[in-house]
Amino acid sequence: MPFAVTSYELSLFLHITAVVVGFGSTFAESIMFGVAMKLDKRHLPYVHRLQLAINQWFATPALVVVLATGLYQVSDADLEFGDFWISGSMTIVIVIGGLLGAYFIPADRRLGPMVQKEIDDAAGRELVLSEEYQRGARNEGIVGTITGVLLVIAVYLMVTKPGL
Repeated sequence: MPFAVTSYELSLFLHITAVVVGFGSTFAESIMFGVAMKLDKRHLPYVHRLQLAINQWFATPALVVVLATGLYQVSDADLEFGDFWISGSMTIVIVIGGLLGAYFIPADRRLGPMVQKEIDDAAGRELVLSEEYQRGARNEGIVGTITGVLLVIAVYLMVTKPGL
């Protein structure tokens, strides 16, 4: 029996796999900070290094694959970029790409060393996190939540294809 998979089906497989692997892993980031705070604040530098690694090695490459395969699928299936479910999803992908490169990655590059310095300065004493660090971590959590909601909306649009 021949291997009868079309290029569109292969593209769809890669598209969905990239979403699950690349963006699915980012949802775990939502609980990392809380877990680290309950265990010991001294785990926070690890949280930022892990988030940085997830965003650089999973989410960013997934974004490229999702965008490339999405563009191919629109072209191959003779769909219209003007359709709300496509333009809305593409807008979300572009916004998430901007957030990854301009916000999340720089934030973790800044917050990780900041909290490490606060840990080092505490030198065994009780660690009290600075207001600047707490504000940065809180903002990252808020933007992360918004990004998660955007991802869910994009999945909804892709599945339901409103207006099609």
